[in-house]
Amino acid sequence: MASNSQVKIGIIGGSGLDDPDILEGRTERYVVTPFGKPSDALILGKIKNVECVLLARHGRQHTIMPTNVNYQANIWALKEEGCTHLLVTTACGSLREDIQPGDIVLIDQFIDRTTKRVQTFYDGQPTSPPGVCHIPMAEPFCNRTREVLVEVAQGLGVKCHTRGTMMTIEGPRFSSRAESLMFRQWGADVINMTTVPEVVLAKEAGLCYASIAMATDYDCWKEHEEAVCVDNVLKTMKENANKASSILLTAIPQICQMDWERTINAQKLMSQSSVMLPKH
Repeated sequence: MASNSQVKIGIIGGSGLDDPDILEGRTERYVVTPFGKPSDALILGKIKNVECVLLARHGRQHTIMPTNVNYQANIWALKEEGCTHLLVTTACGSLREDIQPGDIVLIDQFIDRTTKRVQTFYDGQPTSPPGVCHIPMAEPFCNRTREVLVEVAQGLGVKCHTRGTMMTIEGPRFSSRAESLMFRQWGADVINMTTVPEVVLAKEAGLCYASIAMATDYDCWKEHEEAVCVDNVLKTMKENANKASSILLTAIPQICQMDWERTINAQKLMSQSSVMLPKH
């Protein structure tokens, strides 16, 4: 099948997973959205002849804490740049014995424990679109995109878990042990600070969103295991960042060879039909 010119891939890189060297022919573009500035410049380039746009979630110098990431501006900017898909990476803690540091988890659900974040573009501000959006969230991630990532990861021999529920906490602190144990009881598999509201806004924007989560530690629930700390997180990410890059470099050309018209239209229709416009 010929390359699908309709497809453009947005990549949001998480902590230690935002290397611009994966892109060929890079150019930078600073933009301003109705919601303010994104985390950093949009880096435009190609991966094996596929148009891509890379954005560092926390800024390239990692200066933005999870609560202060302008998720609205990030997603809006990538949509305005013409992206149809968002492939994102995130570091996370493991809440399960069998998800070991260095493993990849291709998450399919989330539990939200954030408290300070705007989760919609339709927030009633003067620059926001009109109406109120009640976006369905039963299937937060694009399963078709996830299936490509699963197939690629398995083909590369990367140890990956094909499903998982992400617990997103407000941060920037890590969990107490009591919280970590409670999250395990709730059925969460991994924990981070950024999946929500990013995935929610991507759904509102009608984009095909999938996340490559890398376990870096066992949070703090596991007895006889060193509790999560920044040094160990960074060490594990440095040792394993090539896994996420390999998946992206292989998956993106495959995604571009597929016919996405029905999937993209379905996402857009869901987004549009979820908005209740003001009565006049």
